[in-house]
Amino acid sequence: MRTWFITGASRGFGALIAKAALEAGDAVVATARNPDDVTKTLGGHDHLLAVRLDVTDQAQANDAVAAAIKRFGRIDILVNNAGFGVVGAVEEASAEEIQRVYATNVFGLLGVTRAVLPHMRRQRSGRVFNLSSVGGYASRAGFGIYCSTKFAVEALSEALHGELEPLGIHVTVVEPGAFRTDFLDGSSLAPHAQRIADYDQTSGQTREWSSANNYAQQGDPAKLATAIVRLAGEAQPPLRIQFGSDTVAIVEAKNAFVASELAQWRDLALSTDYPAEELAGA
Repeated sequence: MRTWFITGASRGFGALIAKAALEAGDAVVATARNPDDVTKTLGGHDHLLAVRLDVTDQAQANDAVAAAIKRFGRIDILVNNAGFGVVGAVEEASAEEIQRVYATNVFGLLGVTRAVLPHMRRQRSGRVFNLSSVGGYASRAGFGIYCSTKFAVEALSEALHGELEPLGIHVTVVEPGAFRTDFLDGSSLAPHAQRIADYDQTSGQTREWSSANNYAQQGDPAKLATAIVRLAGEAQPPLRIQFGSDTVAIVEAKNAFVASELAQWRDLALSTDYPAEELAGA
């Protein structure tokens, strides 16, 4: 029986992954700001431990991990799921809005990961799933601040992958596209308070899209949860996994664009090195 530690587990992807893991016969430490919400969502279960955790509070992160170890003796799989979105132009974002989303999406993820890793290193085994987004691979107007937090998650995950793989710990970045969770409603996605008319045709359109597509997304979140449980059992899980046909299309388009732009400007890019003969004589 494996032990999962899942943040933001009272609803959305977190709750569904917890449910799928329990159905697979595993133990789950499901964390949320209000653990009663976890119990209401998942019910009572011998292998479920609901723990209070605001990921922006390092002391709570340390206590939650300690409670997990006390109850189940180990943590095999960490799912960093807690997070929320903001929508609007980069210039429209206030310092307070930026700090708040970074505190959860980046610094909260870091704090929980740093609390869990000593136990995984001692075991010389473990899996870390960091919930990013298609926006962590390709940004877009209107989601610049949110996407920047997910780009940070991707960079951290790439480094962690290199640092932890020799220790038997695998790190995977999860890149969902548009899934039918509550991400686009007010409980998870906050529009910037300021609105600048000059951005109505760019970021403003993204705001409108977010409202119009709420609960109409093509992605099935229960299928994503099942896929995560499957990946947790793979001997060599991927560094990145894209979920949703929209994500696959966006990643393929960005890869093609980057390759094309690199080819177009390759000569200028290479022109900034010292001459080869000078380097050879150095």
